[in-house]
Amino acid sequence: MHENEISKIIVDSCLRIHKKLGPGLLETVYEEVLFYELTRKNLRCKRQIAIPVIYENIKMDIGFRADLIVEDKVIIELKSVENIMPVHKKQLLTYLKITGMKLGLLVNFNVELIKNGVTRIVNNI
Repeated sequence: MHENEISKIIVDSCLRIHKKLGPGLLETVYEEVLFYELTRKNLRCKRQIAIPVIYENIKMDIGFRADLIVEDKVIIELKSVENIMPVHKKQLLTYLKITGMKLGLLVNFNVELIKNGVTRIVNNI
């Protein structure tokens, strides 16, 4: 399955979750429910995966933790904040570069309309 197909399923799932739960819950709640939705749709999904960072000859076992990785192709960074800051987008782009993945979705559930809370971040597409 291509990244764009996966992305559509993820965004549709976020829309469904936001319709049912609304904004204002903890990020961990949205993560749990989104994980459930995606695995229910037979997508291979991993939560809170430690990603190592290699700097010169030093390997650090945990450079960051990915909220969700879907089909080993798309990283989802979840937020439940008043405003997405520019650094959130830069962080996700860095995660994509470190992993070599091409697509990331930054999803902020703390918005009135979820379409305003989803940002696509691409790495060398």
